[in-house]
Amino acid sequence: MKQTIAFPDGREVLNLGQGTYRMGEEFKKKQQEIEALRTGIENGLTLIDTAEMYSEGRSEEIVGEAIQPYKRDDLFIVSKVLPMNAGEQHIHQSIDGTLKRLGVDELDLYLLHWRGHIPLQETVDVMEELKWKGKIKGWGVSNFDLEDIQELLSLRNGLNCQTNQLLYHLASRGIEFVLTDYLKESRIPIMAYCPIIGQEPDKKEMVHQSPTINRMAQKYNLSVVKLLLAFVTQQENMIAIPKAASRDHVLQNADVLQVELDDEDIRILNEAFPVPDKRMPLKTK
Repeated sequence: MKQTIAFPDGREVLNLGQGTYRMGEEFKKKQQEIEALRTGIENGLTLIDTAEMYSEGRSEEIVGEAIQPYKRDDLFIVSKVLPMNAGEQHIHQSIDGTLKRLGVDELDLYLLHWRGHIPLQETVDVMEELKWKGKIKGWGVSNFDLEDIQELLSLRNGLNCQTNQLLYHLASRGIEFVLTDYLKESRIPIMAYCPIIGQEPDKKEMVHQSPTINRMAQKYNLSVVKLLLAFVTQQENMIAIPKAASRDHVLQNADVLQVELDDEDIRILNEAFPVPDKRMPLKTK
């Protein structure tokens, strides 16, 4: 379901973007991946998420080539810095490398990929410095659990955090026990990675074989993948960033914005794949 999600600084994006995990790993797939990203852009999926870690920077290079024909202001480019580089010693080299690979002068968002050993206050300070230098418009975090985000927001300029990127899909709902409500109260949107399960084969098989899922997919004339994505795009305060490495897959993802699951079917999905009744360790990929 199509929604507009607002960041704390007032900028707004569509609730469906494009992920790029492992893009650039195989040279023979390069043009197909570029075509996929361009297809997404042309169908409104202008938020593109990448990271310096993905394929050792080659994912950023794929994104850089893909976005060349488009106006920079029409895009929303997100990348992530490795924890070991998220301090005064290395962040300037990291951001310059990311900007060079992407072929842009500024990122819309720059995220700490996960929490490492560098003090959070130091990371916040260098992120704010990058904003002042015009290299990023805003910053956020990824894979931060409740205590991490609470600590972050208590720091000097910590309230400038714009997002928390988290693993979330129908079969992995642990963040809903406490974290999603806290982020919503703090006006911090979630970027949901792996919204169609991706790298968890056991859960993928369980969901794809579920009679409930297959009946519902048939009711809405959707594939199971589309149904999974529709569930995520119907969540509040959440931006789904599925990876799609082919033109057809991107078009299928974009179609989901026209899908709205009714309240009864959301209830059925909640019953079949419930939120855990106790707090679970934060899942990451």
